[in-house]
Amino acid sequence: MNDCMVCNRIDLIKKGENPFFVRELKTGYVVIGDSQRIKGYTLFICKQHAAELHFLEKEYREEFLREMSIVAEAVYNAFRPDKINYELLGVGNAVHMHWHIFPRRKGDTPEKGPVWQLGKELWNREYSPGTQQLEEMKCALNEALDKLL
Repeated sequence: MNDCMVCNRIDLIKKGENPFFVRELKTGYVVIGDSQRIKGYTLFICKQHAAELHFLEKEYREEFLREMSIVAEAVYNAFRPDKINYELLGVGNAVHMHWHIFPRRKGDTPEKGPVWQLGKELWNREYSPGTQQLEEMKCALNEALDKLL
């Protein structure tokens, strides 16, 4: 699993070297997205290296989905979007399940539709949060999680 980008990110969390890490839950890790083109973009990364939900044991899968919904509610409460988009994707090297939780706002993309229409702009480094902004976002998300857990 050395070539798994997500496993490598988890290793950084375990070493205390991932500045985007927010909180560890039973089944996954809450992480602020590296790029904030969509403000409040958050990931919930499964602790188990699995490509599909149905590969997880039933009880673990149910807890993973329950926790993901709590994370999404916390994102909603912390960042006050109009709508939340949830995506569980995986192609290429990213076959380790991770939820993309996008707080959507009217006009956040040039046309109505998924954030993926932004293409590479979605991941542009110019949208990386500065240290203070990142700490504020992590604090807001942690406070929202505290109220739900």
